[in-house]
Amino acid sequence: MTSSAATPNRIRVGSAPDSWGVWFPDDPQQVPWRRFLDEVAEAGYEWIELGPYGYLPTDPAVLGAEIAGRGLKVSAGTVFTGLHHGPAVWDETWAHVASIAALTRAAGADHLVVIPAFWRDDKTGKVLEDRTLTAAQWRDLTTQTERLGREVRDTFGLRIVVHPHADTHVDTEDNVSRFLDATDPDLVSLCLDTGHYAYCGGDSVKLIETYGERIGYLHLKQVDPEILAGVVAEEVPFGPAVARGVMCEPPAGIPALEPVLAAARRLDAELFAIVEQDMYPCPPDKPYPIAERTRRFLRSCGV
Repeated sequence: MTSSAATPNRIRVGSAPDSWGVWFPDDPQQVPWRRFLDEVAEAGYEWIELGPYGYLPTDPAVLGAEIAGRGLKVSAGTVFTGLHHGPAVWDETWAHVASIAALTRAAGADHLVVIPAFWRDDKTGKVLEDRTLTAAQWRDLTTQTERLGREVRDTFGLRIVVHPHADTHVDTEDNVSRFLDATDPDLVSLCLDTGHYAYCGGDSVKLIETYGERIGYLHLKQVDPEILAGVVAEEVPFGPAVARGVMCEPPAGIPALEPVLAAARRLDAELFAIVEQDMYPCPPDKPYPIAERTRRFLRSCGV
């Protein structure tokens, strides 16, 4: 295997609308999409994600011109799914996924980030369903995710990467391991979000070392351990936790990103590492300086 020092450029760094406080297609508290594109390019990033469908233009020609005109490229689109509900939700799920996957493919990306359904609303904190899946729901989640991976690959030529996320059923070390052990590596890879995994008590380096062949994509993010301790103690939902500042600017939080990136380099695989610092809602002038400093910090880490 090639040494990690010899392959730093196999990790391609980017950012996403999330780092500009964007969670929704249209929200008056969010920066306009043209400003996001201008600033992400000025901050030194080459790659971006599409963010919530409808935030950036959904016309492929318009999107392509806006992105290319700023020297940007697209790494992935993002979909939200509730596949633990079984085959009954497939048609609705596919209708949602297909439009986003088509735009993602047209934009030149190869990946589709899949986020499982929230068991409580990330904005209001309302409990939507039990936080623990039954054995039957686990079977539906894994088999339907494999089906999604196959259909997305065969129809659009994209690879799905499932994103463990706070307040979903794929969150902790135990749940992530259970999900990976029950899914086909040829159809399902993982988008390891270092912040969400730490938020839920996981160790990103350990996960990379244990399931390295399943790591298909990275989201670089840190959590403030002091704020997180309060969030956990008070059982604060994810949305209000973000408003408290639980996701913080690197390198102030956990996990340390240097060892995570070193472990990723040892995989000797091409990976995207997309910066995502959840900040919804935030003042419009807050994201750009953070994004610029974060890009400098990541260069100091060798990526």
